[in-house]
Amino acid sequence: MPRHRLVSAIGLLVVAAAGCAASASWLRTIANNSRSSWPTGSVHEDVFFSGALGVRKHVVVYLPPSYGTDTTRRYPVAYYLHGLFGTETDWVSKGSIDVTADSLFAAGTPQMIIVMPDGDDGYTTWVNQVGYRACADTLHVEAPDRYCVERERYDEYVARDVVQHIDQHYRTIADREHRGIGGLSMGGYGALIISLQHAGVFSVAASHSGVLSPMYTGPHPFAEPVRYASTVDEIRPTAGSFFARYLNFWGTNLDRWRASDVAHAAELLVRRGGPRPSLFIDCGRDDGFIDQNRAQHAELTRLGVAHAYAEWPGAHTWAYWSTHVAQSVAWIGARIGR
Repeated sequence: MPRHRLVSAIGLLVVAAAGCAASASWLRTIANNSRSSWPTGSVHEDVFFSGALGVRKHVVVYLPPSYGTDTTRRYPVAYYLHGLFGTETDWVSKGSIDVTADSLFAAGTPQMIIVMPDGDDGYTTWVNQVGYRACADTLHVEAPDRYCVERERYDEYVARDVVQHIDQHYRTIADREHRGIGGLSMGGYGALIISLQHAGVFSVAASHSGVLSPMYTGPHPFAEPVRYASTVDEIRPTAGSFFARYLNFWGTNLDRWRASDVAHAAELLVRRGGPRPSLFIDCGRDDGFIDQNRAQHAELTRLGVAHAYAEWPGAHTWAYWSTHVAQSVAWIGARIGR
């Protein structure tokens, strides 16, 4: 097959993967078989100090194919957040976002830098601040120097510290119009809430299978009108094993929960006026968080907030995310790459 046809075919295959359960290994098999057929980017890891967290953190950076050869060119940036119990390497090692980006860029999607920070277990400022020493004395999957922080201010860390590090060390187009954020599960929530609360930093945001409405207590399957908890205790049955973690984030004051709710943040932004981020939301129909996503879709529609929304076959798995990250990368690229 001629080179241009192969590039187009692979690009279309990745974009059209909505109907198949692709995995990271599947994508890498395609890439390994056809590696010489399209230009490839590079992936490496940085370590930098975060003032918000009070510690050094790791961040994985994907540089697009032309970055090393066109040394005068500046690039838009997409930030991708991992999910609960994940790390900064997940989007590459489990989701093959680098392979997806290579194929999309070869097929015509504007080239971007993709940045994957270490978000530990939450993209908000925690009510219950733990501190490094107390965290280090508790058993975690990761070593204390990779997981523990002095201050759990993860929203500020992403929106300020990570962005500042990237803008200072890479050839970025350092404005909101050329900056987007995406994520999966916990990171999907993080992408949307950070973009809404820091609308001057990000112009687009995408959520895959996001935990978008923890206060939702309506029926399953979802039915309008959207119903929310009137007390924190009401949330406990629907939150299940995540409830203790949510208490660390938002405590027992329902007003604090509302302040961190995506729909509430969108409503405040609408009232305030000014620039609003463009939003993309998808979720698998067999995902346990599908009704939260449907509720969020209904709320954004009620508020008149323009957004893209999709449901596809699949569950809360890497097979789903590695399949559909192509949609968000292409969607973000079309908006911040102009």
